Amino acid sequence: MEIKPTTRLIDALTVRTRFGEIMETVEQEQVRFVVSRRGKAKLVILGIRDYLRNIIKKPEVLVQLQLEAKEAGQDTIADAEIDAEIAAARQAQGK
Repeated sequence: MEIKPTTRLIDALTVRTRFGEIMETVEQEQVRFVVSRRGKAKLVILGIRDYLRNIIKKPEVLVQLQLEAKEAGQDTIADAEIDAEIAAARQAQGK
């Protein structure tokens, strides 16, 4: 069962004085902190798992394909090859 992170508001001074405690809370309780300065939200502190899961959304299949292509040395392709592939696909579709 996946725990959904909760969000708490915190001021910049508290972050400065209790950063270690905040890091532990983020990691252990999966809490996000919105940090404010002079009453305005300035940034968000979140755990690495939360970041990877929600910010960098890449389907696992895409990641796996990228890894396989890189291992096979097929992770780069010249512009001319791309243009040729596009032209061939269009011709096959009758466009």
